[in-house]
Amino acid sequence: MWLIVGLGNPGERYARTRHNIGFRSVETLAERHGLTFRNQRAKSEIAEGIIRGQRVALVKPQTYMNLSGQAVAALRQWYKIDPARELLVIYDDLDLPFAKLRLRERGSAGTHNGMRSIVGQLGTTEFPRLRIGIGQPPGQMDAADYVLSRFTPEEEAVLPEVLARVADAVEVVVSEGLTAAMNRYNPL
Repeated sequence: MWLIVGLGNPGERYARTRHNIGFRSVETLAERHGLTFRNQRAKSEIAEGIIRGQRVALVKPQTYMNLSGQAVAALRQWYKIDPARELLVIYDDLDLPFAKLRLRERGSAGTHNGMRSIVGQLGTTEFPRLRIGIGQPPGQMDAADYVLSRFTPEEEAVLPEVLARVADAVEVVVSEGLTAAMNRYNPL
């Protein structure tokens, strides 16, 4: 069983923002595999099903970004998963160039408040994550304002391709393992 968590903020106001690329990633996976999100438990929308022969729960926490750990910790208990082997968190990263993907087995939360919440609630940094580059804020723009801003029209035009690559990478993670996915997608 894999718990695939896409980070974001609930509501139309945030739907197309940079911070919500995690939500858009799991939505792309759900659409690709004919899965439907429902409000089910742990303040989360969940789409359960099979991807490449593996049981998965695609998750969009509805707690707002800074409290994502509450939902992830509750779902960890519900599904009885081992975070080091059965959890993948997908989120935006300011420190990566736009559209760059980076898979890791573990690591610090960095400056990402959603990841800080998850690390704090789980009590470990030992879980896989897929970071999606959103680039740096232009000029003197505040990072908080930047992550809550929408993608430029040029970036939005490329996002379907980026989200397809994210979905491909997740499929490899669940079917062939994290190392195979890292070898295939980190160099791109």
